[in-house]
Amino acid sequence: MIVKTLCAGSGGQGVLTLGNVMGNAAMLQGFHATYLPAYGAAMRGGTANCTITIADEEIASPVASAPDIVVALNQPSAAAFINRLVPGGKLIYNSSVTEEVPERTDIETFAVPANDLAVEMGNPRSANMIMLGAFAQLAGVPSREAIFSSLELLMGNKKAVVEAGRQAVIKGMEYVS
Repeated sequence: MIVKTLCAGSGGQGVLTLGNVMGNAAMLQGFHATYLPAYGAAMRGGTANCTITIADEEIASPVASAPDIVVALNQPSAAAFINRLVPGGKLIYNSSVTEEVPERTDIETFAVPANDLAVEMGNPRSANMIMLGAFAQLAGVPSREAIFSSLELLMGNKKAVVEAGRQAVIKGMEYVS
């Protein structure tokens, strides 16, 4: 099993945090994982993306030029990266801020109103964790428990942030179930 994923959005949306939590969760679950972040010179508001590969065997390269899944947190990312998806791939996009997705008949698309769901939950900054939950549900990895452990590991003593992240992951998983 190997899942190549590209997560993309604007700086400040939590794209790199999403990828970091995902990659660490996969390792905590016993998988091999790579995490390769990329961002422009202007952190907040500039472009940010990362590739995460999760596999049950050693990974030859961290580069995922043809990902199986693209997680797009905004309109420009959905438009920019949809054509990189392999045929049969999945596009998971934040429909709260993405009005139109270029059409491809050889992929599956999943609209997740992450920003709207995050606001409903009372934590507008948790849209990235909602998208992580949707990804995990659709990809089958990493597990909910591994994601929760990763959040605790990476967020340390920020109990409120960990709990908000946990609830957002659950919301994303339930949304695409």
